[in-house]
Amino acid sequence: MEFKKFDQKIWLSSPTMHGDEEKYVKEAFDTNWVSTIGANLNQFEKGMREYIGIGHSVALSAGTAALHLAVKLAGVKPGEKVFCSDMTFAATVNPVVYEKGEPVFIDCERDTWNMDPVALEKAFEKYPEVRVVVVANLYGTPAKLDQIQEICERHGAILIEDAAESLGATLNGRQTGTFGQYNAISFNGNKIITTSGGGMLLSDDQAAIDKARFWSTQARENYPWYQHEDIGYNYRMSNILAGIGRGQLLHLDEHIAQKTAIYHRYKEGLKDLPITMNPYMDNMQPNHWLSCLLIDEDIFNGTSQKYKQVKPMMIQELLMSYNVEPRPIWKPMHMQPIFLRNKYVKADDCIDVGADIFARGLCLPSDNKMTEQQQDIIIEMIKSCFEEK
Repeated sequence: MEFKKFDQKIWLSSPTMHGDEEKYVKEAFDTNWVSTIGANLNQFEKGMREYIGIGHSVALSAGTAALHLAVKLAGVKPGEKVFCSDMTFAATVNPVVYEKGEPVFIDCERDTWNMDPVALEKAFEKYPEVRVVVVANLYGTPAKLDQIQEICERHGAILIEDAAESLGATLNGRQTGTFGQYNAISFNGNKIITTSGGGMLLSDDQAAIDKARFWSTQARENYPWYQHEDIGYNYRMSNILAGIGRGQLLHLDEHIAQKTAIYHRYKEGLKDLPITMNPYMDNMQPNHWLSCLLIDEDIFNGTSQKYKQVKPMMIQELLMSYNVEPRPIWKPMHMQPIFLRNKYVKADDCIDVGADIFARGLCLPSDNKMTEQQQDIIIEMIKSCFEEK
């Protein structure tokens, strides 16, 4: 089948503006509140607390900054082991290293592609001294957070939830970003809503959020002069960016509905192919930030009796040649050169789930401005990669 190259690039996931953002940004300019205080910050933090259902929040310059302050609040010390999701972006893990902790990676499971509670329990058996766990919700799908939370409580460990990708997703009707003692979300340009760059730290612990807010503004003490008794950071979000977020928050449910429709259109359109979509459980409602496929093992290995061999890179290269942006699955942390010496715990010593998903998976264009017609063409492009013998 012949395809025509798209004139305008079909992005993996790009910002979608609506006009409300400009109104709030203009308000910041008109009132001259363009720094790190102002009504937009207050209202954005309040709106996010109310949407998620949590007591306290502080808006920051990045989701990574939120995770860093969460790790500091957890009191991670140099040389201390911290259990971390293995299948994730490096920003989940780097804040542990900022505090000179030692990440120990926990393999993912098949049901959600997130941290495996069985592997986590096994990790506590090997390293009972660990007292901090950082779990990420991959591609907008909640981890088995209820199980992970119970395991952490039983072992006296602090849970940090990296909900950077999962804003608006729920487990048993409960929003992600509320399961940890400290929780981080991201507003990077490709996320479900954006402030162009930014993040937020959330907790029901008011003292912790007050401390994080203090650290985020260079830890300046309440004196007439500049006095510092602690190390601080320039992590506070600006009132201008908060105006973007304030406008975006009005459209979060709309974005989730659009992303969900994209996921199910892929699932229906590709149902006859030897692939599966990124999975979730019946008690979960993902935000479907990114739709991903996983090629069946026999097709990937070239042992199928029906189809010729197909690998994710073949699909990726074809889509890219037509001005479409797919992306490989996150490369697991235990496979990254910088972390090759770190400990890695699997539920089954013989099976590396994360490495397998990385090898056979691919993130598909999931931009909520993509039209149904454009997505239908992309589906046909993907189908063309699967040739019968």
